[in-house]
Amino acid sequence: MDPSELAEHRAVAASRATSLARELESLAEEQSLTSHDDEHDPEGVTIAVQRAQIQGMLAAARRDVEDLDRASARLAEGTYGRCAHCGGPIADERLEALPATTTCIGCANRTRRRR
Repeated sequence: MDPSELAEHRAVAASRATSLARELESLAEEQSLTSHDDEHDPEGVTIAVQRAQIQGMLAAARRDVEDLDRASARLAEGTYGRCAHCGGPIADERLEALPATTTCIGCANRTRRRR
């Protein structure tokens, strides 16, 4: 993967994070216009659940951006595409699917089995 492809993945993740942050702000604004008594307001519970879901998705999108920033740093260092565990190459197909990954499929499977 070249730097421009990695930058494109990062731009998509950053755009997703920005969009989710706006959605969260909009939901907070909507909630401020409704009753503050969530216990007795049927919409209050729905909005609270929506807010929690969006907060989770936003946190994941921000982690993706951070992971892709670290991948860009590895690319600049010349270590991108090398497994952090065994030092072997990470398959191109795996990097296409998970551009920020730090492990080859063999090490990822071994780690998963230990859990």
